[in-house]
Amino acid sequence: MTRLAAFQRVASQYADIADSLLVYIEEAHPSDGWVSSDAPYQIPRHCCLEDRLRAAQLMHSEVPGCTVVVDDMDNSSNAAYGAYFERLYIVRDERVVYQGGRGPEGYNISELRNWLEQYRNDLDNSRTVVVHV
Repeated sequence: MTRLAAFQRVASQYADIADSLLVYIEEAHPSDGWVSSDAPYQIPRHCCLEDRLRAAQLMHSEVPGCTVVVDDMDNSSNAAYGAYFERLYIVRDERVVYQGGRGPEGYNISELRNWLEQYRNDLDNSRTVVVHV
């Protein structure tokens, strides 16, 4: 199973408690740069936002149903979150509550799943009932 497929599976499994979002950042292994022999697509360096949007469409085709957005050409999201090459985050109430390791080595979908499962359990155990008398 690819990482995108694993992410999509976790996103679907926890859709009742968390929204998911994929942010397409600059290409880690552009075909006109540091080429990876196992890259499924040959994507050159992005020269403009339209190039990045086209590349993001390829990603989206692999994870239909997941929301995919694109980082700007200044790579603001990548810089803010230290995502290069790939990284998993959970943001709650505008605060990062989970930061996975940097990929590819630190990318750990099971750690993300465990965090979400614990969060679901915490929610189930802390249901608040308001009664108006």
